[in-house]
Amino acid sequence: MRWETLFQDLQSQYDAAAREEQDLQVVELAEAEVGTVRLSDRIRARTGSDLRVRLRSGDGLHGRVLDAAPQWFLLAEGDRRTVVPVDAVAMAWPLGRAAPEAGVAESRLRITHVLRGLARSEALVQVSSDAGRYTGWLERVGADHVDLRPQRPSVRGEELVSLTLTSLLSVSHP
Repeated sequence: MRWETLFQDLQSQYDAAAREEQDLQVVELAEAEVGTVRLSDRIRARTGSDLRVRLRSGDGLHGRVLDAAPQWFLLAEGDRRTVVPVDAVAMAWPLGRAAPEAGVAESRLRITHVLRGLARSEALVQVSSDAGRYTGWLERVGADHVDLRPQRPSVRGEELVSLTLTSLLSVSHP
């Protein structure tokens, strides 16, 4: 009888230790999964819903997320459309869970593709950057910069202003 009690006690200790180890593994896996979620994935999950963002500049934007890719997203506020590089976002809300991983085509759709489309359409745009705000037409989109023909040339009469892509905060089309 004592042997049975001893073995039952050992079995219950083993079961408790196994449950504790399994619980720890679940927590570690959940933390590891959360650690792989990107802000862009959570913004993509808001497609069709409202979103507010605060940019690095401190400027705030809000609107409905019309489209999103890993590198950028498109906000609609009334008739105004604004392309926002994800790297320009300092804060965003409300965000929920992440969208499923972007597909191959979607993940290859860089902000330069969107900007080239705006350049081809010859649309008047408002560009907000770390260097200031400019209104004009996108002339060329390079690998790491855009050339903008300002609506009003600067005092020196320069025809084009080149802005680095890393300085872009938003590009709006009224």
